[in-house]
Amino acid sequence: MFHKILIANRGEIACRVIDTARRMGVATVAVYSDADAGARHVALADEAVHIGGPRPADSYLRGDAIIRAALDTGAQAIHPGYGFLSENPGFVDAVQAAGLVFIGPSGDAIRAMGLKDAAKALMVEAGVPVVPGYHGTNQDPEHLAGAADTVGYPVLIKAVAGGGGKGMRRVDHPRDFAAALASAQGEAQTAFGNPDVLIEKYVEKPRHIEVQVFGDGTRAVHLFERDCSLQRRHQKVIEEAPAPGMTPEMRAAMGQAAVRAAEAIGYSGAGTVEFIVDASDGLRADRFWFMEMNTRLQVEHPVTEAITGVDLVEWQLRVASGEPLPARQEDLKITGHAFEARLYAEDVPAGFLPATGTLAHLRFADHCRADTGVRPGDTISPWYDPMIAKLITHGPTRAVALAQLAQALDQTEVAGTVTNLGFLGALARHPGFAAGDVDTGLIARDLDALVAQGAQPPAAQALAVLAAAGLHEGAGSGFALWGALRRMVPFACEAAVRVHGPGQVTVEVDGAVHDCVLKPDGWWVDGVKTGARLHVGTDEITVFMGGAHRFARVDPLARVAEGAASDLTLAPMPGLVKAVFVAPGQEVAAGDRLAILEAMKMEHTMLAARAGVVAEVLVAPGVQVEAGAALIRLADEAADEAAA
Repeated sequence: MFHKILIANRGEIACRVIDTARRMGVATVAVYSDADAGARHVALADEAVHIGGPRPADSYLRGDAIIRAALDTGAQAIHPGYGFLSENPGFVDAVQAAGLVFIGPSGDAIRAMGLKDAAKALMVEAGVPVVPGYHGTNQDPEHLAGAADTVGYPVLIKAVAGGGGKGMRRVDHPRDFAAALASAQGEAQTAFGNPDVLIEKYVEKPRHIEVQVFGDGTRAVHLFERDCSLQRRHQKVIEEAPAPGMTPEMRAAMGQAAVRAAEAIGYSGAGTVEFIVDASDGLRADRFWFMEMNTRLQVEHPVTEAITGVDLVEWQLRVASGEPLPARQEDLKITGHAFEARLYAEDVPAGFLPATGTLAHLRFADHCRADTGVRPGDTISPWYDPMIAKLITHGPTRAVALAQLAQALDQTEVAGTVTNLGFLGALARHPGFAAGDVDTGLIARDLDALVAQGAQPPAAQALAVLAAAGLHEGAGSGFALWGALRRMVPFACEAAVRVHGPGQVTVEVDGAVHDCVLKPDGWWVDGVKTGARLHVGTDEITVFMGGAHRFARVDPLARVAEGAASDLTLAPMPGLVKAVFVAPGQEVAAGDRLAILEAMKMEHTMLAARAGVVAEVLVAPGVQVEAGAALIRLADEAADEAAA
């Protein structure tokens, strides 16, 4: 076994690897960028080495600096985590050339599965079923359009070097193909440096079911399946294991196909074989097709660990150090059911835009596993993926595990940034999902209901007013000889409080009156125990009570000039301006593309809020901007009318 390893990653996966290494008595070396000098993974590791600036290209993608750090610290092996260099065969070759061990598959195995078109051809030879489509090298747009016609609409355009939904577009009609192709190729070029795409038949009721495999270079086993069908824009949201509705016959067929795929390339380490499944007639052994193989540990690996009792990182270290597979296929069993929800800093009402901010408060439920790379006081950086944590629950049945997940989401507390907690909670309570009737289109079909912002509970409003008045800890009396004093409270609506004694307050909110009493078990409102916890920040009050309820601390007399926001297109987050599509004097319609902003590994298109004439273009391609920066200004509507 290794005595010291270097982890070529950051965030929650670096912390996850450190946890297992520490349990096994293996010392760890972290690497970090300027943006991560105070990060959790740096604090947890035994040693840490600075490798460059905040941009991934200047730090976590610098293979030479990472290898040098390993050599300088005496590490024997490098664990890549996922993302960054984890599936870069050139990096694997360089690690081995330096006399180090790469904790993962060989460079040749990664190359074999790295391009989707070549991987599918290899799978055909190995007897693994593949989706009908065009996987050739001719990238002429007319040829690709002809291939789409042959396959039959709807089709899916996919980047051959892609992943994470980047460079992927669904096309329903031939007239939309050219625009979708150009968009997919542009995104693929940005994300992977390779614009090539393939064309596949789009499955009408698809489920995304993947199989965890593990090999030692000679033989492989599978650790059963995970269902990752709950997706938004091809990004996984909640994963589970095993797949609901799975039959023994289909599990055996998929497992055998995944093992054939791994053994066909002499696979070593943890990997995932992803299948698209046609669920229009239930789960059938003749209705699944190979999509791709991820030659690394997956983000959702904890659900497999939960149902099998296997620590996959431990297996990675043992096999990479020269041990054979730790178990035979017949030794592996499924116990219970597990879910994983991905908690992100993102603004759901604004279209799931990634968000930044400082985590003023962070607390996870006691009964769930929380894999995280951040702590209270940490900042969500604009340079990296905005994941806060993965919340994992495991129960004896699917229903119990899902109920645990819903409860864990309700009890998770985050303040200082917006999150997708409410959205995740709505998904966990979705009746179709609870029934196991899930496919990759579920979120899109029910998106409006899932993101609906319900009215704030009156009890939460009352407690927020208490906090705004500084009475949330029960201090103060406010007594006068002639009775309790009433005072107005600066709040987003009309609010006032009357203090009757320590921990006894009447709150008025928009004319409604609530009696609030602080007891040893917390605040009671109108005779009902709330179980609420409060975080009072400079600009915001958060009431955690069956979810997070956020209240801005605003001056109710403040007014924003009406219509001003529609004249300016603002950057919703820090990012890099990739393209500008308009010039001063140009007429635009509402919804026209104005610019593209790249932030947190995704491209975001800035659209015109209204029709008008471009007055100013305030940025240029290649410029880094801060959140709230003005990008494009339209002439005011009065000026537009005068010009007309």
